Amino acid sequence: MDYETALDTALNTLHEEGRYRTFIDIERRRGQFPHAVWTRPDGSTRDITVWCGNDYLGMGQHPVVLTAMKEALEAAGAGSGGTRNISGTTVYHKALEAELADLHQKEAALIFTSAYIANDATLSTLPKLFPGLIIYSDALNHASMIEGVRRNGGAKRIFRHNDVAHLRALMAADDPAAPKLIAFESIYSMDGDFGPIEEICNLADEFGALTYIDEVHAVGMYGPRGAGVAERDGLMDRFDIINGTLGKAYGVMGGYVAASEKMCDAIRSYAPGFIFTTSIPPVIAAGAAASVRHLKTDQARRDLHQERARVLKLRLIAMGLPIIDHGSHIVPVIVGDPVHTKKISDMLLSEYGIYVQPINFPTVPRGTERLRFTPSPVHDTNMLDGLVNAMDGLWSHCALNRAELSA
Repeated sequence: MDYETALDTALNTLHEEGRYRTFIDIERRRGQFPHAVWTRPDGSTRDITVWCGNDYLGMGQHPVVLTAMKEALEAAGAGSGGTRNISGTTVYHKALEAELADLHQKEAALIFTSAYIANDATLSTLPKLFPGLIIYSDALNHASMIEGVRRNGGAKRIFRHNDVAHLRALMAADDPAAPKLIAFESIYSMDGDFGPIEEICNLADEFGALTYIDEVHAVGMYGPRGAGVAERDGLMDRFDIINGTLGKAYGVMGGYVAASEKMCDAIRSYAPGFIFTTSIPPVIAAGAAASVRHLKTDQARRDLHQERARVLKLRLIAMGLPIIDHGSHIVPVIVGDPVHTKKISDMLLSEYGIYVQPINFPTVPRGTERLRFTPSPVHDTNMLDGLVNAMDGLWSHCALNRAELSA
């Protein structure tokens, strides 16, 4: 086989379809988020404003987090020195897991290197713990959940997105005695829509199923202490396993699951993705714990975050831009064509200093290519004005359709 030609073919296909992804070299500056510095391919630099980051609340720059990380670095050094089983469990890891267990009102929590690994490792391990387990997975679940379900060796059923009736039909068709688990998300990141949490919990009770919820795009931002949408809705106690991230609203990195003491003990004892991975550095654990602790009481930051998102949506709608609004903090603007999506993204960056990454297939279905904005509490009115005016001009420049506004 001509391997070089095969690689050329694969890469050229992406270029021809307008789906080739490029890295934007940016340098975050301490205390200046969402501002950053972009290094162009020619080596020159430009100040930019980041509008697509997952540091939803700006906690990656918060003094509480930075102070905790500096102190841990001075006290413990850089790395953890091993896996959790072999010298890689420190007081910082235990403190973070205690904060997370308290956050979700569970007996225990287990830290992973990312929420992707937490999902993959946990969902692929559960059939080892519950022989014959059937996992019912939402069709739009994150790739990490899909991968964990796909390779776990157990039975799986895929139900149509947020379709509780379809889920019920699938569950009713299976052996009533078989162990079951329903896996879904609280907020789906591409459209910003919410899962039907209470209805799924009711169905789980009816069929005797375990419940697994991914709160990655909700922890820190929803609920009176930032535990997520399930906390906001008073349903957190109805979940057996809660997955979350430390790399988005908490501003650091890593992922976790929170569950009963026995469930966490079994997962840590059987999941290869946990057993054979070097633990996160103490400095990361310290920063994450400080962030989780702080956001348990910082409701003002959560309120301002929601307000910024609401205002941006209203202004984009007023210009006739086709956005998806399910009431969450995520603001998707549908362009519907990969070439135009990348063109607008490139022009926003080069001409206006506004950075938003194009979202194309396979992340979203063809024909729904989009720009996904994630306003934060530290995006001020002037930044919002600049973004809205730039989008207005570029939408006209590309001759894209606008929605008809009612009188």
